[in-house]
Amino acid sequence: MRFGWRVISGPALMAAALLLAMLLDRFVPAPSPAPLFVGIVALAGALAGLASAVTTAIVAVIGAALFFLNRDGVSGHGATDLVQLGLLAVTAFGTAGITGLMRERLLGSFAAERRSHTIAARLSAALDQVDIGIVLLDAETRAEFINRAFRDYFAVPDEIADARPPFIALMYHGRDTGAFELPEDELGTFIAQRMEMVRVGDATPINIKLRNGEVLRFVCTALPDGGRMLSYTPVTDLVRHTDAPASADYYRSLRDPANRKLIRSLRVAE
Repeated sequence: MRFGWRVISGPALMAAALLLAMLLDRFVPAPSPAPLFVGIVALAGALAGLASAVTTAIVAVIGAALFFLNRDGVSGHGATDLVQLGLLAVTAFGTAGITGLMRERLLGSFAAERRSHTIAARLSAALDQVDIGIVLLDAETRAEFINRAFRDYFAVPDEIADARPPFIALMYHGRDTGAFELPEDELGTFIAQRMEMVRVGDATPINIKLRNGEVLRFVCTALPDGGRMLSYTPVTDLVRHTDAPASADYYRSLRDPANRKLIRSLRVAE
């Protein structure tokens, strides 16, 4: 237990309340300060944890005994005072245990949440460094995460990607920006097929040809929570060798293997 103002605030406040109650009791008959003492024990547990709360409870019980001695003297004590003192002891230590343990559990939850947030941030940063486009969808097919590679492949602005768009909106964005190497009359069927694959969680890999010459292998993976992970792996070198040899130089001229600077520049220009 670290020693600081939080730790000593409970016992110090209890001692001050006890002295004030004894002082006031000399001039006007005051009710039992037991409820006030229990409240201070709870405050100590919330501020500094179990150790401070137990210390404050001990001060409360001793202080209550002194309060009764100051009021009635040694011979004036009866069974009622002893019962009140016993009830105060049970209540004070019970309150100390409950509030102290609740505080420790709450702080543990906060620490775990911070660790999870840190891990998620590191994972997000790592996924932004790979050349595989990755999209995480929730159970309603809204994008919870879109990495940098996917944004570059399909020229998705950050304001759209960060707004948790539905997957259908991403497909329409690719259609509107002319990302797909498909005839205009086939785009509607292509989008409908991709949506159906995502809906049923079909993991069959397919190749998607982009108008800039790149080829991405699309795979949909169903997640345990009902969401989907979509991956777009660049396989241009594995697929384009089957294209017409006369077109090879054309496709190479469209690619930017260094770090997709051309695509990023086009996205910024939009």
